[in-house]
Amino acid sequence: MGARAGFVARGVIYLLVGVLALRIAFSDGGKQADRGGAIAEIAEKPFGSVLLWVLGLALAGMALWRLSEALFGQAGPDGEKASKRAMAAGRFLFYAFVSYSVLSYAAGDKGSGSGSSDQQTDDVTARALEWTGGQWIVGAAGAAVAGAGLWMAYRALARKYHKHMKMSEMTKKTRQAVDAVGVFGGTVRGAVFATAGGFAVAAAVQHEPGRAKGMDDTLRSFTETPAGPWLLAFIALGLAAFGLFSWANARYRKV
Repeated sequence: MGARAGFVARGVIYLLVGVLALRIAFSDGGKQADRGGAIAEIAEKPFGSVLLWVLGLALAGMALWRLSEALFGQAGPDGEKASKRAMAAGRFLFYAFVSYSVLSYAAGDKGSGSGSSDQQTDDVTARALEWTGGQWIVGAAGAAVAGAGLWMAYRALARKYHKHMKMSEMTKKTRQAVDAVGVFGGTVRGAVFATAGGFAVAAAVQHEPGRAKGMDDTLRSFTETPAGPWLLAFIALGLAAFGLFSWANARYRKV
């Protein structure tokens, strides 16, 4: 139950980030297109505080599910492998942090969760570059994020998610819809992560913290390409599609 609620919550966040990115593509400025912007957007709605509590608790459910996978193994083939359990542990830490940020914001700490991912990235990168071997650390972290993004895109294109979902319970049209949002959304999500990782590597090579970019600046960077705002609009639709794919996981994921 917690896992399915968590997938719904993840879908909400990605849908909102997609909407915010679409606004940025065709207007000047706009709210930050990242998790903080999504949280702030929800907070402004009627019963926003209640919605944030629900969202935060749902993400906590996702974190606990990932923790159970780390401790006891995942559903499906090879679920007991050490590599899969280690990945589940990493996801547990990520969702636990996101849940804490959302719940802290809902409880009144407006500096939590809604902070700019770009400023946070700059601050962390600047501190890391001051360490002995900091360039290597930042470069390795950026390469890891870029590699993770490429891995996400590959898994989406190869439809690796099929083995984790109850495909036999879907109608033909449902399977087609799930594949449409799963491949498109997962590939775009992976491309965004890979791009952010590339910026971190550039920051390390040039020893310039400002080269590293959070989610918001990474998305805005797509408008600087020859395709201009249209590429960002395409990316925004992909992130929204991943939100819909998360909702499909909430219904059909094997947990």
